[in-house]
Amino acid sequence: MNSISGSIGETYYDVLSLREDASFDEIRASYRSALLNFHPDKLQAMCHKSHPDDIMGERYFKVQKAWEVLGSSKSRASYDRELQAAKGDAIGAESISLEDMVVEDKGEVVELLYQCRCGDYFFIDSGELDEMGYPLLRNGSKVSLRTLNALPASVVLPCGSCSLKVRLLIDSN
Repeated sequence: MNSISGSIGETYYDVLSLREDASFDEIRASYRSALLNFHPDKLQAMCHKSHPDDIMGERYFKVQKAWEVLGSSKSRASYDRELQAAKGDAIGAESISLEDMVVEDKGEVVELLYQCRCGDYFFIDSGELDEMGYPLLRNGSKVSLRTLNALPASVVLPCGSCSLKVRLLIDSN
């Protein structure tokens, strides 16, 4: 899954040809098999005819990234939460960015708010983002997310009063 937003594309489970409830041993075995199948050295001889570096090299890096995420229980749990949120909330959630949110500095915690059409707010604080692996950086009145080597992701935020939700897009750039 390149980005968890509007529609769900290829997930890391798809890349490794796995079910989402696969065990660690199944993930490791599938990773090793895919690594051998898509290794550039092996494929160079087989696909010398038509731009192999574009297609096969890209697939190899997808396999590597899938293992980085699914091979660690912490990153897999975070990825699974994002994946479930994207599946459950793929329809009807408006997408917003960090720049769309109102920032309120409460001392140790920074609150991010976005007003709902019902008058209440969608809300997340810096502590919650930090737990997800996206710490907030403060530079005067400006706030940004630290996303080194992270995939683009999103967090679905419910309104405090009504049933509406928004998707806060977390960009890796």
